[in-house]
Amino acid sequence: MIKFSIVITTKNRLNDLIINLNSLDILIKRDDVELIICDDGSIDGTTDYLRKNYSNYILFFNKSSKGYLYNRNLLNNTAQGNFIISLDDDASFISQNPLEQIEDYFNKNAKCAIIAFRIFWGKQLPVKTLTSEKNKIVNSFVGCGHAWRRKNWNSIPNYPIFFDFYGEENFASLQVFKNQLEVHYLPTILIHHRVDLIERKKNNDYYFRYRKSLRNGWYLYFLFYPIIRIPKLFFYTLWIQLKTKVFKGDFKALFSIFKAILDVIIHMPKILRNSSRLTDSQYKKFRRLPEVNIYWKPEE
Repeated sequence: MIKFSIVITTKNRLNDLIINLNSLDILIKRDDVELIICDDGSIDGTTDYLRKNYSNYILFFNKSSKGYLYNRNLLNNTAQGNFIISLDDDASFISQNPLEQIEDYFNKNAKCAIIAFRIFWGKQLPVKTLTSEKNKIVNSFVGCGHAWRRKNWNSIPNYPIFFDFYGEENFASLQVFKNQLEVHYLPTILIHHRVDLIERKKNNDYYFRYRKSLRNGWYLYFLFYPIIRIPKLFFYTLWIQLKTKVFKGDFKALFSIFKAILDVIIHMPKILRNSSRLTDSQYKKFRRLPEVNIYWKPEE
């Protein structure tokens, strides 16, 4: 019987993928675990590596890139385990016995649909891994390390493909909230996400990512929030971006903001067709939930 489905989507990050798969070696050899990987049109040797070394697992190969969210939908919908554990190709477990912790927590918390893991961002392992943080209900989760109760994933719409990336976790969390279920942060499960955040800001795709993040936040407003709340939130976030970036001399950000607004206009018919609004009381309750813990730093 398959209890756990570990799902990974990858593209042109073979070295990171190898580190991740090596770290999972003991887990994926268990009889109650299935491994499902989607290679999204890699050209760095990932395809050959997977076919040679992981042919006894479930593999998908896209001849050309179909996008992060297409792949995540494919993986989650293919999974047969009771629990779906989603990891980025550059994210690995640090904690011991993560599967047992996941199963035990879900079994003890019937309203929990998604477990958000504690995540350390950095190229090197953290010096300390202990934390005094406690588990709690939060408003979302992070894509690079989380677990679904599969029946709850099956009860909501797929991640929206037109988001590309960013914001899909908030989309899913709002759908879960509307089903009167919860996202829980479980800090006893620690993930090492091998990303240098300072270095990422220097990458050529920084403004591309900034645009996606900004516009997808606006998408969520128009998809879920009461109409009366949207204008104030939209113009407030727009003002904050202008104030903190453009008015301080970051004129590249202005171009990204303009393109984000165009994205919202272009996709507005699709957004309105798929809207599923919170009542005002639901909105107030959701807004009171604690923010998801995205970045964890070792305590002094």
